[in-house]
Amino acid sequence: MAKEYDVVILGGGTGGYVAAIRASQLGLKTAIVEKNKLGGTCLHAGCIPTKALLRSAEVYVQSKKALDFGIEVQGVTLQFNRIQQRKELVVNQLYKGVQHLMKKGKIDVYEGYGRILGPSIFSPMPGTISVEMTDGSENEMLIPNNVIIATGSRPRHLVGLKVDGKKVLTSDEFLTLEQLPKSVIIIGGGVIGVEWASMLIDFDVDVTVLEVGDRLIPTEDEAISEEMYKQLTKRGVNIHFNVQLDPSAIQVNEQVSIPLEDTTIEAQALLLSVGRVANTENIGIENTEIQVDNGSIVVNDNFQTKESHIYAIGDVIGGMQLAHVASHEGIRAVEHIAGEQSMPINYANIARGVYSSPEVASVGLTEAQARQNGFKVKTATFPFKAIGKAIVYGESEGFIKVIADESSNDLVGAHLIGPHATDLISEAALGLFLNASPWEVGQMVHLHPSLSEVIGEAALAIEGKAIHF
Repeated sequence: MAKEYDVVILGGGTGGYVAAIRASQLGLKTAIVEKNKLGGTCLHAGCIPTKALLRSAEVYVQSKKALDFGIEVQGVTLQFNRIQQRKELVVNQLYKGVQHLMKKGKIDVYEGYGRILGPSIFSPMPGTISVEMTDGSENEMLIPNNVIIATGSRPRHLVGLKVDGKKVLTSDEFLTLEQLPKSVIIIGGGVIGVEWASMLIDFDVDVTVLEVGDRLIPTEDEAISEEMYKQLTKRGVNIHFNVQLDPSAIQVNEQVSIPLEDTTIEAQALLLSVGRVANTENIGIENTEIQVDNGSIVVNDNFQTKESHIYAIGDVIGGMQLAHVASHEGIRAVEHIAGEQSMPINYANIARGVYSSPEVASVGLTEAQARQNGFKVKTATFPFKAIGKAIVYGESEGFIKVIADESSNDLVGAHLIGPHATDLISEAALGLFLNASPWEVGQMVHLHPSLSEVIGEAALAIEGKAIHF
């Protein structure tokens, strides 16, 4: 028997389940269709498990450096099986939390694979959802007034190179390894590649990064990329830029062997970190008028597709493929469905982060982007080595770079590399959201001693008024 809903959400990842909670709050009868586990990539194969591993890597390195703090620690050993166990405990705890939220919101969860049907006896418009249940039970038929596609993305593969999950892996397979390889080649020096390079070198793995471009994390400000290169190479990561790869020339035997122009790189494993692909296949888009451009679903400012009752959010629409972005897109889509007034998302004001060591976090425009957009740019850089608490922590490498428009004196960008950067960036993001000037940020009295002082000092430095540098 078909079941009717106000909203059915295809995909129970961060964007999908947050949208479901907001729909429930607004009194909409809501269902989620998820083929795997609620929480999606972020909870099970992305944000959370990788951060658990990165935290273990950080503790391992700190333990080896304990004597610098006057503490003698003997017999420090890395037990990767226990690291993986802790990761699973963290993930399972959060997974149970999401399940509880679904029950609390009276949100129906269908564990199965959902497909959008065309006009049928159930509805004159496309949008009826057929659910192939994971447990093998009879298909469910859901009749929604509105659909939200939140099917996310998956790691991109290279044509001509087979991912076998043993020697050639993506981040999905790497997260489930029972033991670490002694050496790894990472193809791709973007956000994911840099995070894994940082983690693995801290786990005493020999790491080589191959990047097709001329710098690491190319979406970040050039000064941040340069500092990341400096820090990773200092720790022993081998990095090659402007690499022209022929996937068919990669040899996979006992070792993975990759020929370059002037040398051959070998390692026990190869990690592909070459972006992600939107999950648009086999969900019934061909039964609708929904448009797909370059693999991503096309939506308007309200996240409606060409079928106005079918919305799409998150990685599947391209753009900023970040969990917190998907969540807010889901909230905005649901509020539009419910007729609520909500503020449009200004993507320029959304913070982003790289959870490597050191961390990177940024918001707004890079210096190059600001100049391209016609701003009369003025910048200031302030180092963590001038901040007392950073020295106390023994983590004084890195800096903050603040970018302002000299004409309006508005803050247009902030870029950090250093300790707890991803926690500090929210102040700068709030500054952009409130259209603050560097002067206003600098006038705020920052707690001392705290790492946040680096933001206040950098804002003062724009006017040549920094105190401690």
